[in-house]
Amino acid sequence: MNNTKYSNFYFINLVVSSIIPFLIWGPFLPDLIVSVLALWFLFYSFKNKKFYFFKNKPLIIFFIFCIYCILVSIFIAKNKLLSFESSLFYFRIGIFSCFVWYLIERDKSFLSYIYYVLVICFTSLVIDGYVQYFVGENIFGLKLYGSRISSFFGDEAIMGSYLSRLFPLLFALFLVKKKQKLEIYFIGILFILTDLLIFMSGERTAFFFLNLSSLFIIILIKNYQLFRLLTLMIASILIFILSQNNYDLKNRMFSEPFKDMGVIKSSSTETSTAVIFTSTHDKLIRTAYKMFEDKPLFGHGPKMFRVICKDKKYATETVICATHPHNFYIQLLAETGVVGFLFLLTAFFYVIYSALRQLKSIIFRKKRPFTDYQVCLLAGLLITVWPLSPNGNFFNNWLMIVYSLPIGFYLQSIFTRKNSL
Repeated sequence: MNNTKYSNFYFINLVVSSIIPFLIWGPFLPDLIVSVLALWFLFYSFKNKKFYFFKNKPLIIFFIFCIYCILVSIFIAKNKLLSFESSLFYFRIGIFSCFVWYLIERDKSFLSYIYYVLVICFTSLVIDGYVQYFVGENIFGLKLYGSRISSFFGDEAIMGSYLSRLFPLLFALFLVKKKQKLEIYFIGILFILTDLLIFMSGERTAFFFLNLSSLFIIILIKNYQLFRLLTLMIASILIFILSQNNYDLKNRMFSEPFKDMGVIKSSSTETSTAVIFTSTHDKLIRTAYKMFEDKPLFGHGPKMFRVICKDKKYATETVICATHPHNFYIQLLAETGVVGFLFLLTAFFYVIYSALRQLKSIIFRKKRPFTDYQVCLLAGLLITVWPLSPNGNFFNNWLMIVYSLPIGFYLQSIFTRKNSL
């Protein structure tokens, strides 16, 4: 009987761990695994009355948000079926986070599974990415995306996003794992090469997120603080050297982000306005804001930006449209109104409040409220809810899975700690 249970957990650990490499090839398989496991865990929880996984404030708030999005899709969305594609099953992400929590509680070896899979994926991308940079194509013959490294991601060009968003989780698991000296050296080299590769990918937001999470971690952790600082400094030196010899990359990463900053002039009114991020982002964000002004309380419905941004009533002077406005906060304002926006804002304030509590304890040399492991997981949440940067579609399946992974680990660590006191 025990062998059967062990085999079942061994299989489940492998299936959940496989999400991480499958994310490299697209959202379909990871989303299928997440959806099936979420439904199974929901059934399991009701059957065995394991309701305590769902009786915590973060999950309750999340489920309220999901119900709210469904109601907005029903009563407000212009295209209800399209809107339902985003809202109807969004709750699966919260349930999957609870399932991750459950797995860690039942089998601590799950942490090792995720850790080693992350190490293998990061190592594979680092090797393949550098091959693509120096040879012009990766090991499968995929060419550079323009002049940018994308490795196995091909035309998606989101390798940097993948690495930067999963880096805090990898570091968190590295901290709690028993390590040999050789492994520490290997991870140190892997971090340096990963930092440099994210810069080489040309993904500005990913590079910013990497540095934001790294600084957050360095300031708030107690152990391996110098380790991360040293790897970041070495990577910075290599980035400086590389940027001196690669003008296109230097221009994209350092010059272009500031090129559009300042003002843009309107030919019709001869007035100037500040530019948000870049001129393209600026047009999308201003269109989304006009949508918000029209329906400020409840918005136009999830996934409706792509439909309504074509309306001349909201479009900017130069008509531009996309699937989303490239910022989570402005997207939720436009699609879910102030009510939906407050959900994300609450998560951001929670991270900032937690960071200030940790910083206060460090300054006054008191007992730290969060472990180093939890700080790293909070760093993963921080780059998800950070408001002042461009990002993807809030309801995107791929992104949903990536930013839900650390939440399950974090919930488990908080729950276990509270119940072990």
